Amino acid sequence: MRVRPVKMAASVRQWARRVIRLSHTNITGASGGLSVRFDRCSAGSYCRCFGDAAEGKQTHFGFETVPEAEKAKRVYKVFENVAQKYDVMNDAMSLGIHRLWKDKLLHVMCPQPGARLLDVAGGTGDIAFRFLEYIRFQQERQRRRETRAVETPSWQELSTNYSTEDEDGPRESKAVVCDINKEMLKVGKQKADSMGLVSGLSWVVGDAEELPFDDEQFDIYTIAFGIRNVTRIDQALQEARRVLKPGGRFMCLEFSKVTNPVLASLYDAYSFQMIPILGEVIAGDWKSYQYLVESIRKFPDQERFKEMIEDAGFYCVQYHNLTGGVVALHSGFKL
Repeated sequence: MRVRPVKMAASVRQWARRVIRLSHTNITGASGGLSVRFDRCSAGSYCRCFGDAAEGKQTHFGFETVPEAEKAKRVYKVFENVAQKYDVMNDAMSLGIHRLWKDKLLHVMCPQPGARLLDVAGGTGDIAFRFLEYIRFQQERQRRRETRAVETPSWQELSTNYSTEDEDGPRESKAVVCDINKEMLKVGKQKADSMGLVSGLSWVVGDAEELPFDDEQFDIYTIAFGIRNVTRIDQALQEARRVLKPGGRFMCLEFSKVTNPVLASLYDAYSFQMIPILGEVIAGDWKSYQYLVESIRKFPDQERFKEMIEDAGFYCVQYHNLTGGVVALHSGFKL
């Protein structure tokens, strides 16, 4: 763990972003939670408060070098194009293993009733659905224990009940799915409706680099297979820390560097030769899935990304390799 001083300039920029963000964000009540709309950003514009300052900066879009503003627009278009087939392609590309990776995320998270989750780049809702299901399982198990208890509760049970209840009773667990792409959110909402998931679930249009939430609002921040598509990862990490409560946890599930040389060769061959073909056959979009493969190779490896999370101010940062490093689960805490 390393302690780094907070720079005045960064604090001023963060304060300015908050003022501008709040002045342009329209928040309305909706069944199932909050609905947030950016008046300043149209579906394809990806405009940002400090876009002018970044106009001359270059970044990568897959293996291409492009201006930062252009990457944002092109990434938006990728997910707009694949939204309807996104979940089907995840199953096809990973042979269904992505489900196990997401289950592992929830197992490590181990959320308790009353927790507030922010799932960024969570468009189709996989993480949020698992979170709410996990919470319901925990609540049902607790109810069964209480039903079986016929004698005076132990001091541990009294302490637990006291800590999770307030004057209005137990706090409701909530999951907020935040994604900048409206088409992805649309698919997620349709899935939620078909599953009968309404209570405790909100859908918010928002940018990972300028989250439309006040400070210290969430217990857990997750981003699964989304952070490599962010133009300025360092800024997204700072925003994650800002919206987390003290003691809150950052968790990121992302493709990473395969550690076994033999597996790495097989993985590369499959990625470059098969995934774009699957994209063409299933989603009718070769280029988007070619970008997907290339973006994975451009993303920092496990150790470098761990350092970036620490640089953003998180503590106790660690990672677990899944499937030989095809995916890594990073986590850290805001203290």
